[in-house]
Amino acid sequence: MEGLRHRRRSDYVYFLSYRTRWSDNDQYAHINNSVYYHLFDSIINTYLISHCHLSPTEASSIGLVVSSFCHFFAPLSFPTVVELGLRVNKLGTSSVTYEVGVFEENEEIPSAVGGYTHVFVESRSRKSIPMSQTLREGLAKILSGKADARL
Repeated sequence: MEGLRHRRRSDYVYFLSYRTRWSDNDQYAHINNSVYYHLFDSIINTYLISHCHLSPTEASSIGLVVSSFCHFFAPLSFPTVVELGLRVNKLGTSSVTYEVGVFEENEEIPSAVGGYTHVFVESRSRKSIPMSQTLREGLAKILSGKADARL
């Protein structure tokens, strides 16, 4: 976890903005923990659809979440805009591990860092299968240590 605390914007390649909603706050007046997982889903699936040409309703394979995590460093509250940064930390044959940095607008240090691992399976049988070449190529563009162009 210590390494995650030292992440900066420059550690991420792909970004997506999100304007918080009143309903995102919990009774303690900060963004509820469960909302962070919605944010992770939003940026990851936006990237898969936009840059990997993965159609969730028509694809022959789908990604199932097999593990997830989130480390919180500073609270966020409505109203604010957060900027989500995405990178791939590990790219296997049928699995990928994503990392998402959650930044308050114009901040360099993340308020939270989390993510999850997808295992790609055949959409009907749910049996693990290798990723398509198109999907692998799209994910490789944001692979940590390999990405050199901002998307």
